[in-house]
Amino acid sequence: MTRLRVVSMSGGKDSTATLLLALETNWLDDVRAVFADTGNEHPATLDYVAYLSDRLGIPIETVRADFSRQMATKREKLLRIANGESESDVYGARKFQYPWSQEAAARAAELMQPTGNPFLDLCLLKGGFPSRSRLYCTEQLKHEPLEAWTYDLVAKGNAIESWQGVRADESKSRSKLPDYEWGPVFSTRRPILRWGVDRVFEQHRRHGIEPNPLYTLGCARVGCMPCINSGKDDLANMALRFPEHVEKVREYERLVGLAQRPMPFAPSFFHHSKADGHGIDVAVEWSQTSHGGQQFDWTRQAEPAMCSSQYGLCE
Repeated sequence: MTRLRVVSMSGGKDSTATLLLALETNWLDDVRAVFADTGNEHPATLDYVAYLSDRLGIPIETVRADFSRQMATKREKLLRIANGESESDVYGARKFQYPWSQEAAARAAELMQPTGNPFLDLCLLKGGFPSRSRLYCTEQLKHEPLEAWTYDLVAKGNAIESWQGVRADESKSRSKLPDYEWGPVFSTRRPILRWGVDRVFEQHRRHGIEPNPLYTLGCARVGCMPCINSGKDDLANMALRFPEHVEKVREYERLVGLAQRPMPFAPSFFHHSKADGHGIDVAVEWSQTSHGGQQFDWTRQAEPAMCSSQYGLCE
């Protein structure tokens, strides 16, 4: 049985440091790297993953969630409603606060086709966006496709040691994680759990690896652009530096609104208390206000500096 060390890559600082550490302590053939593309990544992150693969001389396999089967099932049900069947017959004896009309069901059915973007497909399928209380995006866009890829390696006779790039100082829940969890065919190692962020970037420098360039452009974290958990500073930075992603979210909201049950409110990508239910434009407007959200803060609307790293990466 071959024992493989698998590193799940996000394109961020911690998973990169973890991959570099895995390559230090293993023969090259024993390391596997995999990246889960949610469909909502910043292009710079996709480029960075390609850079790492080229610079380190190892393949980084990409996996993507596939919701085509679920979308086909929902499309079939919507078409039945559009053709006059009652919703209770289609879904069973259930009552819905906002029932489908035939017209709305027909419109939504047209959208139940895979777009090639897993994040958008998931939101169309749900008829809404994930939120902090319904954080299904990470599970369905990252964990599940990564698990399927890993289980395929196990089925081929490999034992897996999963190296996770998580650090204790990121959150209270992560601080309670163990460094190692053993299993006969699947184990989990968290080799940088006790590292500080300075040591993470020192690992990059030691290997001559540049960090993801988004860290020099005001981003505290990389991954989805934007993440549904983005704070006020993240939103303000996105509006200034990456307005194309504001437009992208605006289009997401339009499409998901067409796939949503007939409700008195449009779907909103963000669910912050100060911008809930109003759409991306109101969320961006709120991000450009001072504390309390009542007065515009002109410093949030100024031309951004060439480098504005929160980690002291600028020379």
